[in-house]
Amino acid sequence: MTLKSVPPHDSPGADTSVNLVVVSAGVSDPSSTRLLADRTAQKAVDLLRESETAATVGVIELGPLAVDIAQAIVSGFPGERLQSAIERLAAADAVIASTPVYKAGISGLFKSFADILDNDLLIAKPVILAATAGTSRHAMVVDEQLRPLFAFLRALPTPTSLFAAPEDWGDPALGRRIERAATELVLLLRAGVGRSIADGGWDGYQHQFGGKATRAERGVADVDFSTDLMRLAAGGSR
Repeated sequence: MTLKSVPPHDSPGADTSVNLVVVSAGVSDPSSTRLLADRTAQKAVDLLRESETAATVGVIELGPLAVDIAQAIVSGFPGERLQSAIERLAAADAVIASTPVYKAGISGLFKSFADILDNDLLIAKPVILAATAGTSRHAMVVDEQLRPLFAFLRALPTPTSLFAAPEDWGDPALGRRIERAATELVLLLRAGVGRSIADGGWDGYQHQFGGKATRAERGVADVDFSTDLMRLAAGGSR
């Protein structure tokens, strides 16, 4: 399935373009995990188009980044390709996160990618949580494992999560659930709560650089090197 970007509208009421980013941990080709994410992203784009809101969709495939992710976990430093993916995620207005389920757990590749993200990268960012598996016995993994993970990252997951086993693909109920999740995502985007929450709670967070809060848009010049901790880190004394 090819995702279609919505071109900007010329009407005076047109909103600023929305940047959706799909993160898929599927490794097969074709990938049901990617298919679920693509269907969901397309529905969100369609709903945005109906409200005369332009949108673009980017995709981060974690499979080709597996070695980069493993190296970053060991070294503590992401390589160029991985850093580019992280920056694309940081710039997203909303995210669709999709993972396969193995042995009653989310993909280790997906979790490893989450482990290297800055803690502040997804603050108040709307997210649709999605998973696929070979059996419906794994249906609760999305809410039991993905939802707590994104709660820790302080994102804004939609109330409706998505799960698809092989027998679900031909069931109209999956399409209705996708539409409901996409509608919730669009409503969160149109309410504009993400940046206001991120800005309002900034002082209460322990920060690493990144994310969508206005005050996250900082560089080295913004670091206070006069604190006791920074002097010690630089080899000085208190």
